Amino acid sequence: MDELQKVWKRHQYFAKASMAFIYGILVSIALNFFWDPGKIYSSGITGLAQLISTLTASSGIHSSTALMLFVLNLPLFILAWFQISHKFTIFTILAVVFSSIMMKVIQPVTLTNDPIICAIFGAAINGFGTGLALKNGISTGGLDIISLTVRKRTGKSVGTVNLVFNMFIIIAAGFVFGWPHAFYSALGIFINAQVMDMVYTRQQKMQVMIVTNKPDLVVKTIQHHMRRGITIIHDAEGAYQHDRKTVLLTVISRYEMFDLKEAMRESDPKAFVSIAENVHILGRFYEPSM
Repeated sequence: MDELQKVWKRHQYFAKASMAFIYGILVSIALNFFWDPGKIYSSGITGLAQLISTLTASSGIHSSTALMLFVLNLPLFILAWFQISHKFTIFTILAVVFSSIMMKVIQPVTLTNDPIICAIFGAAINGFGTGLALKNGISTGGLDIISLTVRKRTGKSVGTVNLVFNMFIIIAAGFVFGWPHAFYSALGIFINAQVMDMVYTRQQKMQVMIVTNKPDLVVKTIQHHMRRGITIIHDAEGAYQHDRKTVLLTVISRYEMFDLKEAMRESDPKAFVSIAENVHILGRFYEPSM
């Protein structure tokens, strides 16, 4: 059994490293094929790296976006090492290093200079890559590390920090490239977030209501498949046949939908299951460690 666990861990590590490499390719394509030709800024640390690269282009010391992306992430690697986990930090470093290398290896290709097309397709490609990385337990560095650190220590989101930081990037794009490009960058940041949310489903919460006459088996099976608390409401009554039922309430992430379906198939396929999407949670909600 120990040997199987070791093999499984090695497989997971290889999968994460591969995903970090794929992310590096996708963000490089977004930057070199779309953002740079269209004069579009990305969100977060990548956008800041682009800004510094642009501002230093006319000086004697030009700093490339690839180099600045790595340099700006260095203090965040230290934060992640001490505040999140060593394994998380190692794969984050891999993702950032692969991104910086591939930005240099993949030569820029100007498919179009249309800023709207560049904003849309660059954001879609980057959002897809970021979502895949997060879905596989890999951070892409930057503001992700700050967000996870604050959430781990306080249980709260730092969406305001992300918003303020990205507003700074948009305003900078306006001063450097002109205000139309600032609006195009804002469009790209919005699309990037939407595509990332579509791919990375772990943070989307869903409330599940289960009406069953096998509550003990259902609870045991669900908790075998996933780590979720369940509230049990006894002595519910069906209005049609007036038979006694038990109502189970829990909240899962969209990422766990497959596990829930498997648990219900195993325990009570005839149970009535109602799922409400995009619920808001107050209080503690277990997040698997990355």
